[in-house]
Amino acid sequence: MTSESDGTGRDDLARDLVDAAVMRGTFRLRSGQTSNYYIDKYRLTTDPRLLARITERLATVLPENVDRLAGTALGAVPLATALSLRTGIPAVFVRVDAAKDHGTSKAVEGALNAGERVALVEDVVTTGGASVTAVELLQEAGAEVAVVLAVVDREQGGRERFAETGIQFAALFSVTELGIGE
Repeated sequence: MTSESDGTGRDDLARDLVDAAVMRGTFRLRSGQTSNYYIDKYRLTTDPRLLARITERLATVLPENVDRLAGTALGAVPLATALSLRTGIPAVFVRVDAAKDHGTSKAVEGALNAGERVALVEDVVTTGGASVTAVELLQEAGAEVAVVLAVVDREQGGRERFAETGIQFAALFSVTELGIGE
């Protein structure tokens, strides 16, 4: 894709994403793997200008026949919320680690009707473990998960895992495209 001079182009967004969120060092990932870089998802979602640009790109890959957006708590909630505001599609939030133990004690928060087609929005996908758990929780709540949309695919098995489960997967960027691989 071509880069635009006003900072909204894909190449500009990739550069700005790397500048804002990629850290070097030794990091343990949620998957248990160790990496020499970390993509700080909170730096992607707490900068309103960067979040707006990411959301604009996510809107371009969102399937048309989606009834609901979903974001995993806590990292992808801002992405799902921003995309919901941008598209007008209602959102729900998925507690992957554990349902809260008070109030409604739900794993999926917000209104979700049986049979609705859901797009799960993720920040960074490594092996896809947390995302697959979120998909299962959404399915248990009666949803049909149409797609998982990520900002970054770390290319460490997530795409293959979704293929095995029959879930469509798309990422705005891969680590190869961002030039930040191991």
